[in-house]
Amino acid sequence: MSSSKLSELFTVSTISEEKNWKTIVENQQCSFLNRKCIKSRKSQPEISIGTCTVKYGTNDVIICPHRLLENRKIFIDCIHLLTLHEPGNELHVVSEVSIPGGSIDYILVSAKDNKVKDFVGIELQTLDTTGTVWPERQRFLKSLNIPVSDSDTDSIKSFGMNWKMTAKTILVQLHHKIETFEHLSKHLVLVVQDCLLEYMQKEFSFSHISKTAKIGDSMHFHSYRLKENDTNYHLGLHERMSTDSAGISKCMGLQAEANIELDIILKTLESKISLKTLLTI
Repeated sequence: MSSSKLSELFTVSTISEEKNWKTIVENQQCSFLNRKCIKSRKSQPEISIGTCTVKYGTNDVIICPHRLLENRKIFIDCIHLLTLHEPGNELHVVSEVSIPGGSIDYILVSAKDNKVKDFVGIELQTLDTTGTVWPERQRFLKSLNIPVSDSDTDSIKSFGMNWKMTAKTILVQLHHKIETFEHLSKHLVLVVQDCLLEYMQKEFSFSHISKTAKIGDSMHFHSYRLKENDTNYHLGLHERMSTDSAGISKCMGLQAEANIELDIILKTLESKISLKTLLTI
């Protein structure tokens, strides 16, 4: 069994035995997207990073939202929220849909004769990392006798989890988007890993959120647990909760909302400013 801090690379478990890792790394495929991994290095865009899940503390933490697409379970688990869906209707999954308030990762659509009869919005959120996972990735490959740069494996740079900013950002986004869905009498679902939802419940006001998901609520939380077996990891639905737009506002606390948004905007700007963006006269 691997002692690496990587749990999954290019959708393959590092605990898997007798895998042809050289081919896996060369192909750079994401089985959840059925295409090349789209997480690439800024300095080498032709190289896909491929890190799906990492070990952090006692958890295997998912750091790529596409990891949540395993077997399309997350969409199947939202079918009951298509209250106008009928037998005979087709089901479609449409990605990156712009709506008032932002963009939705996926829309699950019930359609008949190419006419939309109902839909539910689905947002995916995984943990954002701080630092870099790259040296850990390269050390794992080196342990498999795959040639990598010594400068990468010798690097002392490490990674962490940006729990607070990840949770803040998604709550602000939900606050903007849920009003649109509520106005249309439709549902919006946030899909997260169980450890992230547990953090959100501890750090924000969640006592009013229904622990038993109600079909009448517009905002639903679906948390998934990553389960390990002898050779692989699998996602399983762990918990469902629900609320409405007022409930999302209460999660953040209306007083703090402006500060949260400002904090997110400042962090975004700070991550983008560089010598390339410098305005000189």
